[in-house]
Amino acid sequence: MSTSPDSGSPPPPPPQRPTRPATALRQRLAELRGPAVAPQPLDARALAALAANPGCERRALLDGAGVNKAVLAQALGSPSGFGQSQFAFMRGNAFEARVKADGGAELMRLLSERMGTAEPAGVEVPDLSAAGPEGRAARTALALREATAAGRWALFDHPMLALEVAGSPAYLEPDAVVVDPAGHWTVIEIKSFPMIDASADAAKVGAAARQSAVYVLALQRIAEHLSGASVDDRILLVCPKDFSNLPTAAAVDVRKQLSVTRRQLARLTRIEDIAAALPEGTTFDPGLGPAELAAAVESVEAAYAPECLAACEMAFHCRDRARRAGAVESLGRSVRGELGGLTTVGAVLAAARGEEGDPSDPTVAALRRAAALRAEALGGAAC
Repeated sequence: MSTSPDSGSPPPPPPQRPTRPATALRQRLAELRGPAVAPQPLDARALAALAANPGCERRALLDGAGVNKAVLAQALGSPSGFGQSQFAFMRGNAFEARVKADGGAELMRLLSERMGTAEPAGVEVPDLSAAGPEGRAARTALALREATAAGRWALFDHPMLALEVAGSPAYLEPDAVVVDPAGHWTVIEIKSFPMIDASADAAKVGAAARQSAVYVLALQRIAEHLSGASVDDRILLVCPKDFSNLPTAAAVDVRKQLSVTRRQLARLTRIEDIAAALPEGTTFDPGLGPAELAAAVESVEAAYAPECLAACEMAFHCRDRARRAGAVESLGRSVRGELGGLTTVGAVLAAARGEEGDPSDPTVAALRRAAALRAEALGGAAC
């Protein structure tokens, strides 16, 4: 791979050594997950889920500290079935290998066909190997700079991108990124769910778009420091065609998801602020007893919603606690929004029965009217 200097843009600044506060934060996060527990990497799927629920300080802290939430949920006695099956994982890997075979020839054909670019005669595949995620992220940034400066086609196979989230670095690994001679960067997302008659499951496409928006955001942070570089706000989604293992693709506009992700990540409370508010000695080490571990988890505020069941390993535990507390959040965000200042199911029922609440409050009035209609329909049965 060529390493000729780029005369058109200034060299990137040298990597900064961790400051004392950053080092202290890392030590604190290591204490939170347990001294003998390896950190769980924060990936784009987790970031997309976190951006969808920015008010959940519990998830922000657990993800930021690298806590394995599946192991934690198991230790709490609330195991979650959330995650990808081994069969689906193997099938996805096999399909991705097929898409990238022969130096990415089929992938580049699909890119040309769906994104309206010229099909390249040859594509360079840079070597992105380096020590650790930090080293790989630096190597990826350098290779992106070199390919853009040289004005050549390049296929980045599993590059490593860095993105600061709530004051802590997250390392992300998209399936692929393509750089064209004009300095245009495109994210490639490869999924194993099928496109049947050129259409795929809308929920799965939406999840892929939210995940890819995180990659686009990370690339934009790199591109803003490079002259002539730009990131496409469309991604190329590659899936099996119909019921075969042959690849097909579609261009997916992720501008909406990108805007939401950028705004929601900016709203996240900084991890060090959450950690500083915890009682001294708090740890989420799964080796603790269930009662002590539950107390540690409950010391961090959660924002449970039914949507968490499809996105978080801790969802069953949080749902159980929300139900025990009678929190209306367990019924869904839309219900919570309609009920205003009534935060528990007990308070809602009491207001409907006329035992509590201000009759001039529109929410209380609506509940009492609904209770009267229900009683009339059921022949006088009360709530």
